[in-house]
Amino acid sequence: MESWIGKANATPGWRSSLPRSWRFPLFRCFFARCKLPPWLLLTLFFFPGFSDAEEPASRVRAGLQVLFDFSNRDSLIDSSGMRRPVEMLVETPDTVRREPGFLNFNDRSVVRSKTRAVKIHQSCCWTNELTVEVWIEPADDQQKGPARILSFSRNGSQRNFTLGQDGNCYDFRLRTTRTSGNGIPSLSTRPGTATKRLTHVVYTRSRNGRAKIFLDGQLAAEAVVPGDFSNWDINFRLSAGNELSGDRPWKGKMYLAAIYNRALTSREVVGNFRAGNQATTPELSTVAGSDQDRFRDSVAPILARHCLECHDEASQKGGLDLSRRVAAFRGGESGQVIKPGQVGSSTLWKSVQSKEMPLDRSPLGDSELQALRKWIEEGAAWTVEKIDPAVFLRSRQVDDRLIRRLTRDEYISSVNSAVGIDISQQARKWLPKDLRADGFDNTAYNLNVDLKHVEVYSRLAEVIVQQVDVEKLSSRFVSKQDLGDSSQDELISKMGAWVLRGPLDAEERFAYLDLGRTVRDSGGDFKELVKVLLEVMLQSPRFLYHVERQKGDGNWWPVDVHTLANRVSFVIWGSPPDQELFELAVSGQLEDPIVLARQVDRLLRDVRAESRSLQFVSQWLNLDRLDNLKPDPKKYPDWNPRLAADMKAETLAVWREVVWSRGRPVTDIFDADFTWVTPELARHYGMKGFSREGLPSPFRVRLEGAVERRGILTHGSVLTVGGDEASMVSRGLFLLNDVLRGVVKDPPPCVDTTPVATRAGLTQRAIAMARIADRNCGGCHARFEPLAFGLERFDGLGRFRPTDHHGNELRQDGKLRFPVGKGPTPFKSSIEFARLIAGNERTAETLAWKLTQFCIGRPLGPADNDRISGIYREAKGAGGTYPQLIRAILASDLIRKSRTVPYPKQP
Repeated sequence: MESWIGKANATPGWRSSLPRSWRFPLFRCFFARCKLPPWLLLTLFFFPGFSDAEEPASRVRAGLQVLFDFSNRDSLIDSSGMRRPVEMLVETPDTVRREPGFLNFNDRSVVRSKTRAVKIHQSCCWTNELTVEVWIEPADDQQKGPARILSFSRNGSQRNFTLGQDGNCYDFRLRTTRTSGNGIPSLSTRPGTATKRLTHVVYTRSRNGRAKIFLDGQLAAEAVVPGDFSNWDINFRLSAGNELSGDRPWKGKMYLAAIYNRALTSREVVGNFRAGNQATTPELSTVAGSDQDRFRDSVAPILARHCLECHDEASQKGGLDLSRRVAAFRGGESGQVIKPGQVGSSTLWKSVQSKEMPLDRSPLGDSELQALRKWIEEGAAWTVEKIDPAVFLRSRQVDDRLIRRLTRDEYISSVNSAVGIDISQQARKWLPKDLRADGFDNTAYNLNVDLKHVEVYSRLAEVIVQQVDVEKLSSRFVSKQDLGDSSQDELISKMGAWVLRGPLDAEERFAYLDLGRTVRDSGGDFKELVKVLLEVMLQSPRFLYHVERQKGDGNWWPVDVHTLANRVSFVIWGSPPDQELFELAVSGQLEDPIVLARQVDRLLRDVRAESRSLQFVSQWLNLDRLDNLKPDPKKYPDWNPRLAADMKAETLAVWREVVWSRGRPVTDIFDADFTWVTPELARHYGMKGFSREGLPSPFRVRLEGAVERRGILTHGSVLTVGGDEASMVSRGLFLLNDVLRGVVKDPPPCVDTTPVATRAGLTQRAIAMARIADRNCGGCHARFEPLAFGLERFDGLGRFRPTDHHGNELRQDGKLRFPVGKGPTPFKSSIEFARLIAGNERTAETLAWKLTQFCIGRPLGPADNDRISGIYREAKGAGGTYPQLIRAILASDLIRKSRTVPYPKQP
């Protein structure tokens, strides 16, 4: 790999003295100090498969480590439900009155943990975040010391953290690598805020150092507490009502105490406040790793694979519908087929266990039989609204912790955003093209990095740095341009946060500082320092990937403000946050729902939002395939690349007008009564009066007189999916999978899938009807080939004609059977067909699913079903437009939350 460091060894001066180990700055800078094994680090870099709303109606559980609600007079064991429950011991029983629901601390009370609070230490040091929450009623507003309310410490001068009362204010001391062992400087509320009344006190500290104190759900104090928790002492114990040394007593009532290994958001703090000062013992479902549903994850996929072909809402063979709960338990013509808890009496079980069902299909496997049997034995809980085959038929475990490499387009925009350099020409020429997977080119599991990528990223970084105005760039972050450690640290922290789209942690800063010292010690000046740092940053995983590092307990947690800013910006623009959005994240203001909503509106008004939406449409419809389309020249002699470009531009222009100019629901693209064509495309379509030269290109055409065309399904860009023969298999599968979100099983391996050519007396419809009538093929082909009947009069390149080139008469009527719902709907023309597609709810749902998948960069699985349904309903209620879909996606847990990486299990 060629880079500036490789060239340094061949040139005199300071560069030549740099160690050869810096030849690969991409690895050295980030991994030199990392304690993870090398094999895992390489895996993290080369394979993208690993990574580190609304107010809740009840208490927040995610990240909860310790919870005391004092509901049991006989026990002081925390009821968090997490491992290693902390048990408290009352050392001074004469000074602590225990009542159901609270502890009353008197003079010199001491309540401490029986053992070291190891789980608090380990989990908080893993995340570098903390929340301490108490419901208290002080007995006096003049307590000094500060009087210890809740402390994780050794004595009066050594602590990991302490919440105290200092007169009539609350004070929090936190040890970090940038504060003293006593947690100084502390964060205090203003005088007069600690009163003799029941108060909800919450302290939060996020990974980026922003600390806040909330009183009764309102922000009372905030500051930046830099550093991390790596200097915490694992030997300290938890105490309440006093310091362990007994010399900092607090008097009052404590109703609840909780500790989280993350910073609760403002809305979560309000939620806990509204939940009150009592907490019940959490159910098993709140414990880490509990996002499991036996029916959703195991049984529903079995029914989708083996039963719904014959027993869905539309087919109902034997009167049995197994797609919905009520219908399934009602049974069919032979009576009830599922009897909860009674396996031997359940007809469903007996028919599959005996291999009587599924009829003429492969029987269930042993693991499937065991899962079905156990489900019935345990009560047959049915936990989804309906079994949608599109969700469950090809169900697989979707890893929602995948990290994504930047796509080529995202890389180009990220470079431009970071340093103002347009690298598009070189990047498109040198970087390998991102390949489609699951319909899009930003699918995480397919965005691998190989040696070619590494070499090109290094080469591009060198080109970028050569073009950067170093003085102008550095002046954005520091005013003093020298090589001292403090100046370097300021430059690294500020420039790194901007270029790498979020604050750097201590390990990253130290690694970059080592590099800076090497430059300085080798004789380099400040300009060289900036160049070296920037070149390494542009090759780092933090820049090349969407790295979020959500360390936690394995549950879904709200993302931090920097992650939220990046997600919002990449969803709307496909590029990093601009200066305004970035600064709002730095200041913490982006947590405010009003501020965030205004930013979303601002980003949606930007032209980059429109450009991003065109990327979505192009990938959803796979319009790039037109670049390589080569129809049979004997059959289509007039085809040329310019016509392909015009077809693609037509579809994008219709989307632009419907979505952005008119602000209409996205489904209107299927029923648009206009289009945009060039003179050449007009001639190709046979449009009368629009093919003459001299017209603007492209120009808008109303389709009132051209009754055969309506909406994008009659565009050549879409119709070419059928190939030279206008195959109803290809067109039908496209409509089923990509427009109506339906699925069918793959054909058996022995089946010849070569397209059947038409001939005199044999049309594509006749060929399709023969397959549908076939006993072995019809079950699947009947689900998708009739979808293409309404497009029969359009040839392989989208020209409308009443007969094919054999003289066979073509039709445009048919019956449209949607993947869900009862019975087919007849139509008489392609116009009626387009209107049915546009007006069906399944089409709108599909667009919501497709857009959401594009936004989050991974396939969607059964666990996402409820979230996507919520996105669809919210957007539909607001008008079903593209901006409303984006707003609904950004408001969902798929954006606001992330499944955390659980901390390593300790012995």
